[in-house]
Amino acid sequence: MSSNVVTLQQENGQPLDTESEVQDSPAPPAIPFYTECSEAAQAELFNACEEQFSQLEMLQNEIILAEPDSDENPQEQSVNRLTAVAAELKQWQTRQPELLSTNPEVLLVVGAEELQKLNSQLELVLSCSQAKRDTLRETLKSEQKWLEEKKEVLKAGTEHVVKQRLENERLSEHSVLQDTKKKIQKMKDYHDRLMETLVDVLAEHFPLPTQETNADKKKKNIPQELNENLISLNEVLELLMNKTLETPHDPYVSIDETFWPPYTEMLLRHGIAQRHPEDCFKIRLETFY
Repeated sequence: MSSNVVTLQQENGQPLDTESEVQDSPAPPAIPFYTECSEAAQAELFNACEEQFSQLEMLQNEIILAEPDSDENPQEQSVNRLTAVAAELKQWQTRQPELLSTNPEVLLVVGAEELQKLNSQLELVLSCSQAKRDTLRETLKSEQKWLEEKKEVLKAGTEHVVKQRLENERLSEHSVLQDTKKKIQKMKDYHDRLMETLVDVLAEHFPLPTQETNADKKKKNIPQELNENLISLNEVLELLMNKTLETPHDPYVSIDETFWPPYTEMLLRHGIAQRHPEDCFKIRLETFY
């Protein structure tokens, strides 16, 4: 009864009750096994077998005498045999089975032997069912453990989502805007520091030509006229960058007398600027992206 309940629970998808374990079925009572009959029963059974054997010999002799001659057509022999077999089959189908012996002692021994065989087969089936039941119990325990772990993960994930949702609700548009403004201001400050550093480096290493520099070049017999309206290298770079940002479709700047030629040539040679393909008096900032 308990094994039927377990089977019904598994078929209906219901979990097994782990607290109340399914009890093993009680062992079936031992079946008495009668190995021997009395001498009278054995004699009666022997006489019945002798009588059946004699009748079998008589029928076999009749079949041999009734066999047709060998001169008969083989096809006709086959047809006759088929007819005989069909008639015999029909007779056996309509005949009621009879017991070899009606002696209760003989029937008891034969029945005991059959019950013993059936009992052995049922014990084998029972052991297989119990082993399968134990395997299913272990599988159920592992599946329940896995389910509990997944429930804990789901609970933690749900709590995290709720927490994040509450934090997002507390953040207002004003706070987001203020945070964006702070980031923009940090970028501006960083840009200003970079520009100041660039100005200091250019002012230190790339100064404008002075009267002393011009006098040294005159001593070397290099004619050089100093223009007072020259702009610094920093101003040249700033002019090129502003032109690129303001008018990206036309980033070229015309070269005039305010551009000191050595600095212009240096920018062109080092790949910082490039000339206009059609007008050599125009330059632009090189594309670095």
